[in-house]
Amino acid sequence: RRVQALGRGHAWLLQAAPGMGALPLAMTLAQAWLCEGAGDGAGDGAGEVGGAEGSAVARRPCGQCPACRLVQAFSHPDLFVVLPEELSLEEGFPVDIDERRKPSRQIRVEDVRRALDWVVTTSARGRAKVLVVHPAPALNAVSASALLKTLEEPPPGVRILLTAADPARLLPTILSRCQRFVLPPPGREQSLAWLAGQGVPDAPTLLAAAGDQPLQALRWHRKGLDAQAWLALPQAVFRGDPGALDRWPAALALEALLKLCHDATVIAAGGAPRYFPASAWPARDRDQAAGSLQQLASWQRELLRVARHAEHPWNEALLVESLVAQGQRALNPPARRRTTARGFDTLPA
Repeated sequence: RRVQALGRGHAWLLQAAPGMGALPLAMTLAQAWLCEGAGDGAGDGAGEVGGAEGSAVARRPCGQCPACRLVQAFSHPDLFVVLPEELSLEEGFPVDIDERRKPSRQIRVEDVRRALDWVVTTSARGRAKVLVVHPAPALNAVSASALLKTLEEPPPGVRILLTAADPARLLPTILSRCQRFVLPPPGREQSLAWLAGQGVPDAPTLLAAAGDQPLQALRWHRKGLDAQAWLALPQAVFRGDPGALDRWPAALALEALLKLCHDATVIAAGGAPRYFPASAWPARDRDQAAGSLQQLASWQRELLRVARHAEHPWNEALLVESLVAQGQRALNPPARRRTTARGFDTLPA
């Protein structure tokens, strides 16, 4: 209702942290604009909210009309959703992928060009045309430039919905043409209650593992990640055991190691971990932990380098084994040397 109350316009940016519901909100808004039923709270102005001119009438989609059913089946002719290929597979959207390469984690320029060809066609059902781009920072430089012209001057009746966790990663020219709506995160108690209602056991552990992102926690639960496996990971990496990640998808294993490295660095600096409880960590001498900061920074750089090249055809088993071995060295640094008054290094007695 608050987004609809923004009034007239053709482009909106929904700002929300990952896993906070930006895509479901965008799809619900698109469904409301395309809905052909009475809808909740529409009254006599039900038709206006989906029209070319826009309206401040707040309404929900009815969920029963042919248009709503088409949106729910991802087959409405007046709705075009642009997602990275990898995310399309995760979210269940139809996608045609070349089997000779890995699904892309970026929005490719070919996807944007197909969307732009669709934008200029006549509306099939006469309500509106809605283009959803999620997440907009996944646009590479070429695809973002291709979208910009349509974002500046869209055909009549076209509405464009973009989502972003960090709007600073978008071109300023894109930001300047969008009305921005910030989706506030739910409180922890609300998230835990919702996860419990979804049948997620050990919700506090999975919610912390997901960085307080309830949708991400639910997704991990449905992929088979349980709290015990998560809590066992710090000890496994401390021992250099990659077997703890054997059944994990490479993307999830990499994210987990990045979070583990983050918490290890925080602990080494004297802080409290965020993603793994303190009880999951091996007891370490504080002096030894302080000495691991340099190794942890090196490990983090390698993890980030791999994340930037996630589409490379890695041998995933060897990759995870290598990253775990580096993590073991970072978590078990050699004894630090002492520096004498004359500047000579000496080993501790």
